[in-house]
Amino acid sequence: MNIHEYQAKQVLKAYGVPVAHGLPAFSVDEAVKAAETLGGPVWVVKAQIHAGGRGKAGGVKVVKSIDDVKSEAKRLLGSTLVTHQTGPQGKVVQRLYIEEGSAIDKEFYLALLVDRETSRLAFVVSTEGGMDIEKVAHDTPDKIINVSIDPATNICPHHVRAIAKALKLPMSGPQQKQLAKLVTELHRAFVEKDMSLLEINPLIVTKAGDILCLDAKINFDSNALDRHPDIKELRDVTEEDPKEIEASKFDLSYIALDGTIGCMVNGAGLAMATMDIIKLYGSEPANFLDVGGGASKEKVAAAFKIITADPKVKGILVNIFGGIMKCDIIAEGVVAAVKEVGLKVPLVVRLEGTNVELGKQILRDSKLNVIAADDLDDAAQKIVKAVGKG
Repeated sequence: MNIHEYQAKQVLKAYGVPVAHGLPAFSVDEAVKAAETLGGPVWVVKAQIHAGGRGKAGGVKVVKSIDDVKSEAKRLLGSTLVTHQTGPQGKVVQRLYIEEGSAIDKEFYLALLVDRETSRLAFVVSTEGGMDIEKVAHDTPDKIINVSIDPATNICPHHVRAIAKALKLPMSGPQQKQLAKLVTELHRAFVEKDMSLLEINPLIVTKAGDILCLDAKINFDSNALDRHPDIKELRDVTEEDPKEIEASKFDLSYIALDGTIGCMVNGAGLAMATMDIIKLYGSEPANFLDVGGGASKEKVAAAFKIITADPKVKGILVNIFGGIMKCDIIAEGVVAAVKEVGLKVPLVVRLEGTNVELGKQILRDSKLNVIAADDLDDAAQKIVKAVGKG
């Protein structure tokens, strides 16, 4: 689960992490009042959406008068912000964050995440903080340093020294002490709140020599939200794909993508392989969808309806390898969904495993226009071909 920048800073502030002072605003009047409360003389008006790249897209503006705060608030609220992470459809700005301006001396990048190679938490840091961190990662990856944290020891002085060295900060003195506290509290917040990503970009040193988090992005492990009702309350469903929200009601693992072939698969690994082979044959998947091992007929029907509700879908591939999941249950769910919503695009079904013959018989008896496939390779070729003809 993602949260907005201002919410992330509230979470970090509770752990004593230094953040710039700011206030959220949901209207122009609230933005003006927030600026007056903060006092100026410089403010930053920030669009609040669940996507990076806001600065480059015009969603972050530094202003020097209350009138300019009002003008920027009018411009941003209700507008559609298109960034490299939103896709061409963009996201509508419904919230702002009015923050006091900061006198920046240096900018850094700092993130804390789960390193899959080591199965440990790791700080990822760079002296090249700011809006072009993706370009840095692509062009000069040597400027991005990983500092792995052993879970048996957690944060130690040598971790702080390694981060200070990577950021070219003093190895002793006030800034080193600030960095030690920052790193320790970020790690504590990450672990205690079951985060999956904590990104500060930029982390700055002010002209007064203080370390400050000027931005904050936090993702939480959705499987752990029941342990954190305070975090759960921060969810903004208006920032989420309606299809993904609907899928969550049925405990379906669904992620919307930009392609044209809808996929319904059981098992995350098989779902990834299905998407890969669709790309291999020249098309793009419209979603990742894992119905799980013990899905019911109703759950399968709900999954199928979510796929068909996507206007981008020009064809559907059902790929089931029945172990715990029975092929007849899949077939019954598909038939039920098609009878309810109709079938306006090609449908290729590959079934294998438990009760496979019964599942195939159910599909045959339904008289649906289903294209049967013998294996995954055959299924992928058939759906790509069918969509191409369409």
